[in-house]
Amino acid sequence: MTRKSEVVFTQRHKVENKRRKENLFVPFRLSWRLCVKILLCSLVLLTGCNSNDAPVSNTNTPVISNPPAGTTYPMPPTGKTASLLNMGWESGGKRSIFSEYKGKVLVLDFYATWCIPCRDSVPHLIGLQKKYEDQGLVVVGLNVGGPGDDQKVPEFAKEFGIQYALAEPDDDLVTFLLGDNDGIPQTFVFDRQGQLVERFLGFGPDTGEHLDAAVEAGLKTAAP
Repeated sequence: MTRKSEVVFTQRHKVENKRRKENLFVPFRLSWRLCVKILLCSLVLLTGCNSNDAPVSNTNTPVISNPPAGTTYPMPPTGKTASLLNMGWESGGKRSIFSEYKGKVLVLDFYATWCIPCRDSVPHLIGLQKKYEDQGLVVVGLNVGGPGDDQKVPEFAKEFGIQYALAEPDDDLVTFLLGDNDGIPQTFVFDRQGQLVERFLGFGPDTGEHLDAAVEAGLKTAAP
């Protein structure tokens, strides 16, 4: 092989080696770019899923409010001393107890003036009292709105034109009935014999209908 031929062969060999090296790196470049694209697509998909997966409220689900921070209740009474009959509430300086309402259908509604679903439930409670009052229904609103909320009750009653009694419940009554769940509103329907017909937690589009049915069931019971 001449010297000129050796030079040409060497140059060709270098060019071929360079091409081989470049070809070796092409898959890596493609893979790297593909990984970046996949990563970006994944981030977009994740963002979309998070946006679409935001909670959607069910209009048929009763809405519940929780007490304000710092509002605490003592532990529920236990044992034989835990009798609902002697628990009660106070309104306008007059104290009433549960046992006084035997023979009546009693609706106890735990509420707060700041509670939106409580406010939504008031018109129905007003209508309920007017509709069944002559048949022996008594509705009592019991404020559990925390410190200072009782001072807002007169304005609250005036705003809605509330005719049924609004009172301050005994601590024992609150813990006895709300000891397992302090969300509000909570409405308890008791029949003429003082037995619980149904307990309602929250207020939604269907709650009023079920509340009416519970009151009607209570009215059908015989007086003691």
